[in-house]
Amino acid sequence: MLATQRGRSFPLGATVSAQGVNFCLFSKHAERVELLLFDQADDPQPTHVISLTAPLHRTANYWHIFVMGIGHGQVYAYRVFGPFAPELGHRFDGSKVLLDPYSRAVVGWERYDRGAATCPGDNCATALRGVVFDPCCYDWEGDVPLEIPYARTIIYEMHVKGFTAHPNSGVSEGKRGTYAGLIEKIPYLKSLGITAVELMPIHEFDEQDARPGLVNYWGYSTLAFFTPHRAYSSDQSLLGPVNEFRDMVKALHKAGIEVILDVVFNHTAEGNHEGPTLSFRGIENQAYYILEQFHPAFYANYSGCGNTVKANHEIVGRLILDSLRYWVDVMHVDGFRFDLASILSRSKTGFPLADPPLPWLIESDPVLAGTKIIAEAWDAAGLYQVGSFIGERFAEWNGPFRDDVRRFVKGDRGMLGWLAARLLGSPDLYRDPHQIPNRTINFITCHDGFTLHDLVAYNDKHNQANGEDSRDGCSHNNSWNCGQEGATDDPEIAALRVQQIKNFLVILALAQGTPMILMGDEVQRTQGGNNNAYGQDNEISWFNWDLVTQHQEMLHFWQKLLHWMQSLRLFEEETRLRVEAYPVTQPVPYPHIVWHGTELGQQGWSHDSHALALEMVMPKAGEHLYIILNSYWECLPFTLPPHPWQRLLDTHLPGTICPTGPQITTAQYWATPRSSVILRRFAPSGAGVD
Repeated sequence: MLATQRGRSFPLGATVSAQGVNFCLFSKHAERVELLLFDQADDPQPTHVISLTAPLHRTANYWHIFVMGIGHGQVYAYRVFGPFAPELGHRFDGSKVLLDPYSRAVVGWERYDRGAATCPGDNCATALRGVVFDPCCYDWEGDVPLEIPYARTIIYEMHVKGFTAHPNSGVSEGKRGTYAGLIEKIPYLKSLGITAVELMPIHEFDEQDARPGLVNYWGYSTLAFFTPHRAYSSDQSLLGPVNEFRDMVKALHKAGIEVILDVVFNHTAEGNHEGPTLSFRGIENQAYYILEQFHPAFYANYSGCGNTVKANHEIVGRLILDSLRYWVDVMHVDGFRFDLASILSRSKTGFPLADPPLPWLIESDPVLAGTKIIAEAWDAAGLYQVGSFIGERFAEWNGPFRDDVRRFVKGDRGMLGWLAARLLGSPDLYRDPHQIPNRTINFITCHDGFTLHDLVAYNDKHNQANGEDSRDGCSHNNSWNCGQEGATDDPEIAALRVQQIKNFLVILALAQGTPMILMGDEVQRTQGGNNNAYGQDNEISWFNWDLVTQHQEMLHFWQKLLHWMQSLRLFEEETRLRVEAYPVTQPVPYPHIVWHGTELGQQGWSHDSHALALEMVMPKAGEHLYIILNSYWECLPFTLPPHPWQRLLDTHLPGTICPTGPQITTAQYWATPRSSVILRRFAPSGAGVD
């Protein structure tokens, strides 16, 4: 028998000391708890079962025990006994083996059966287990988070597995689709000019949580908020995923690239009332989930995924904060993107709070002070907070930027005023003039929806592979196929699609705010028109590395434009550009914009106009640009301001941004249909530009 002591009520989880391990678990309504210890990860039954009883092992609502002689690498789980009374919100089931919410690593995937956790009866042989972890057992070699300002940030949203899973990735077979595989592709990421990777969920999630025949590929089905997903590790030892993840973070930091995690604190893998009992539900159902107020046997579903985490419960809020601190302090990540973050603004009963405590605690936490915190400021039940999410530090995914830019480039009417607002950092949404414009995360595409190639190749979604007759996924994509649905052999249509992709990128690069691009858009990655590939762990979703060669010209375009953007102080400005009326009669010392139409100063914001021109000026840096954005389907002449100009880019022409482009000596520039043009005020060699 193992020697034990009473233990203590802090910290939560399993904590290693020289003499053994302290275990602590919160459960208010439990009557008895069993700690299960396993010699091996895949043992069907525990080697030791240690009973925790009140009052000896209970302090307030915390169950605890200290076990002598064990340590780092010990496999463990719990059984929690109490009332099974769904009508009262209780779902205790002592026949189920439960994962510690504070587990640092999860094992047992080879035997795991989601069905066994759902059906009545003992599931010990197929249950997941945690692993005791000592965070000191790693050499960071002096690594620290990078704290790159938003003004110099370009985000690359990516899927860890999908990035290198394809057989043509060039990554060795044992490392494809892993943290180690990503390390091998860091030179590619560096060549793009991005400064941060935003990793789709890497918290341990349940791949079996999907429709029959599919897997949960995206990872929005969290099981453990402190644990890196084991399937993304080439090292399958007990704590191999933890160390391989840290290796990846350290390597990315050495390359100057930040790591942002997409975190899902709005729901869990346990689903609705018919879902499995894996962890939270069997430990303290009432605390972890928002239940229907008058029918607590059922779960409130503000996430669209079956349940909703009760984020503003004191215990759950503490778990979320502890998780965030852990990933910053122990795992060295640089920031977080909060999926369906508006759920964090809901009360314990689900009502929106004007002043929710948890977002303020996240914003003000000293451990998180240097991190990026980004909200997807809406939820699946209609709460939409873009421009009004709580706090001063939260940046936000700007959904209106995505929609308005898509509609302008497609050629919709009435879009000029909306486009102008998006170029200025969305002052209609972010009304505080003192807020930095980089609070808006600007994007055209993300994991959820069409890729950029598919945005210009499909009018309609084609989600047949998902098995729902294309009823799933968004039906309002603001896409345009350029004349033919899907793949084409027509060179004119193919050329127009390339031109439209370039137009999107030009607007994304020029707009004030923090740009985000989707993995593979730079090489025209396609999902065959699938705009909801959540369950497609296959070549539909994976990065096809043959495209790097096939679309080298497009890749070169993205690289050159992003690097040029990073070379200008204009795009590092942390205050909103001021708008000046034309003509500007006196020198203006501050960064500013001047709006034009096809004629100078005569931008009437007509509902039927499809053309916008503007000057962007950074006087102190000598940077002066003239931009033409023509989404009209005919050529238009644009009168130029009376300066000599040099053409840097015309998306109608082959090639990319060219700092040594030709001088424009005419008074007008004819913009071809659906094109974008960047001119720079010309200065002879050795002369300055004011």
